[in-house]
Amino acid sequence: MLIVRATKKLLRLAGPSIARDDDRGTTLLGPWYATVLFWRLRIVLLVNETTLLPVLLPLAPKATLSSRIAEQISTALTVRQAPAAFVDQERQHMQTAQLGVTANRSVVGVMTEFARLAEIHRHDDPTVDLVELAVRLAATPCSPLYSRNVSPDRELAATLQSITA
Repeated sequence: MLIVRATKKLLRLAGPSIARDDDRGTTLLGPWYATVLFWRLRIVLLVNETTLLPVLLPLAPKATLSSRIAEQISTALTVRQAPAAFVDQERQHMQTAQLGVTANRSVVGVMTEFARLAEIHRHDDPTVDLVELAVRLAATPCSPLYSRNVSPDRELAATLQSITA
């Protein structure tokens, strides 16, 4: 099961909170945090609690959001050259998703910074697609990762190496 810790803004649009505060889900990467970006087309910004890896996808249609989250996370992992077996295993665990309220202020802060950076990148290049934009964001140094691997893309690589070793 995938746990998505959503901001109040996203919960108002996507549905009520179901997950308990102590739910971690069954995915190896752990919970994901999410908020909505109010661009011309509303966008969901997801950030993994463990690696701080960002993922972007359109909010609409809301009825299929949970299944599209799983697909977009799988795409993001594939783009970052995660082993196919790992991506398939994560996708299996993400077939069921539950929304919950945010519980980690540090991740919410990183998500806020990613939202600002995404807006800047989008302003500089309005034609950039969401996957490419997320790749750019993943290379951003994040203070919670300074003592480890500095940026989400490097943190993901190190996490994958420890999981698949």
